[in-house]
Amino acid sequence: MARRLKSFILAAVLLAPLLAFGAAGDEARSTAPALELTLETAPVEIDGQVLFTVRGLSSFPAEKRAQSIGRRIEEAAGDAAFASAGLTVDTIEAGSVILAGKTALMVVTDADAQLEQTTRENLAALHLARIRQAIDEYRLTRSTDYLIKAALHAAGATILLAAGIAVLLLLNRWLDKAVSRVLKRRVHDVDIQSFEVVRSDTIWKALHGVILAVGIMTIVVSIYVYLQYVLALFPWTRSVSNDLLDLSTRAARRLGKSTAEIIPDVLILTIIYFLTRFTLARARKFFAAVEQKRVVFTQFEPDWAMPTYKLLRVLILAFAIVVAYPYIPGSETAAFKGISIFIGLVLSLGSSTAISNLIAGYLMTYRRVFKVGDRVKVGDVVGEVVAVRLQVTHLRTNKNEEVTIPNSQILNSDVTNYSSLAGTKGLILHTTVGIGYEVPWRQVEAMMLTAAARTAGVLSDPNPFILLTKLGDFSVSYELNVYVRDTEMIGKRYAELHRHIIDVFNEYQVQIMTPAYEGDPEQPKVVPPEHWYSAPASPDVRPKP
Repeated sequence: MARRLKSFILAAVLLAPLLAFGAAGDEARSTAPALELTLETAPVEIDGQVLFTVRGLSSFPAEKRAQSIGRRIEEAAGDAAFASAGLTVDTIEAGSVILAGKTALMVVTDADAQLEQTTRENLAALHLARIRQAIDEYRLTRSTDYLIKAALHAAGATILLAAGIAVLLLLNRWLDKAVSRVLKRRVHDVDIQSFEVVRSDTIWKALHGVILAVGIMTIVVSIYVYLQYVLALFPWTRSVSNDLLDLSTRAARRLGKSTAEIIPDVLILTIIYFLTRFTLARARKFFAAVEQKRVVFTQFEPDWAMPTYKLLRVLILAFAIVVAYPYIPGSETAAFKGISIFIGLVLSLGSSTAISNLIAGYLMTYRRVFKVGDRVKVGDVVGEVVAVRLQVTHLRTNKNEEVTIPNSQILNSDVTNYSSLAGTKGLILHTTVGIGYEVPWRQVEAMMLTAAARTAGVLSDPNPFILLTKLGDFSVSYELNVYVRDTEMIGKRYAELHRHIIDVFNEYQVQIMTPAYEGDPEQPKVVPPEHWYSAPASPDVRPKP
């Protein structure tokens, strides 16, 4: 009797907080629903199997209580001298004590019973039966016969896994060859005209990768099932098997929950995507019609159509992104917001020049400064416009040099367009020579007009004309002006015009005094006709226009 009393006292000391909690019986009955929501619970596990759950208090957490109960049950099960039928329940003032011989395994209080919606005696009887079953299973799973049988099952599962992996590898190889035979003649390079977008080899590698990924995933799932089965055979690893099962179950549950939560957002994003795509397609068709002059607006040039479409496309896409942003999965997370802020900061710091060039590109388009094919002069660069982009403009010089000029620089510089009026009124090429006062100005003008008439590409209508631009100290400056239409040949036209001027003045023995004059020489500085083709020149080899 003294030993039993000693066991009761030990159990009461171990579970003092719960005994104190059970003392307030009437108060616990009124607050049971609230306690059930606030008190934490923890499972009592033996070899990975949950026997029941227990509750705790702030002074005695449920997890510690469950661990101590489980440890005492394992100690009782490990004692071969104790029979599971020897489990008993004794009643004390604070509750019911489940005993393994003289050892108190746990105390069931009125509070435990009230929270479980049953009586204390009934709950103690249920716990006793579950503990007895756990002790019997504990001993059974550690018997020699059981372990031999478990080892045989594990060996059989290992053999089946090895055979299954071999079969899966063979099946994967066969499937790869079968798909190759079926699709080999149907898969070709994906290209746009002469531009190769995706090579057939790349497509084949992608198909092989998909088949290989399916095979690897199947093998991984097989190994997972094998580990869960084999670990569950032995009592020492059964908890690991349960953890694997819980891990997959939680992952599947979480994936399903996440999928269910994002489905409405994905549907809204899909609707926004198709509406944006439809709007952009209709806008492109409309501005294409304007560019092709099938739709005509006053004060709106057809050349403005595609730049206006590009600008409108940016606005539509920006509006679609603003509308779709709240529905993007993960947009409310701190990481997503941090990345968005970082991208915005980088763009704001590094895009000032790009934005200025972009705006300048659109301003040039609407101002019609030049178009592709025009010959222009920007600063010191003279060349043909080969491409006008939103950021830069590309010029090709007479030396076949491609010069890239930022649009903001063009907008802030003087631009000379040689081609804008050449097609209608003609472009005027002009050159100046200085002739002495002793030569009649009428003769000089006639000679210069003769040189203009000999030059290919010079228009007769409008007629060339001559201006006396300066009466200098020693000579008169005559400026010859001729009209041409071909702006690509400006350099060659100037060269040919200068050749003919030299020839005509030599023919009439008139000395050109440009660029300076110091005194009259004994002989005029002219080339007589007999020396026009001095070696290595030849009358049969003339410069081409």
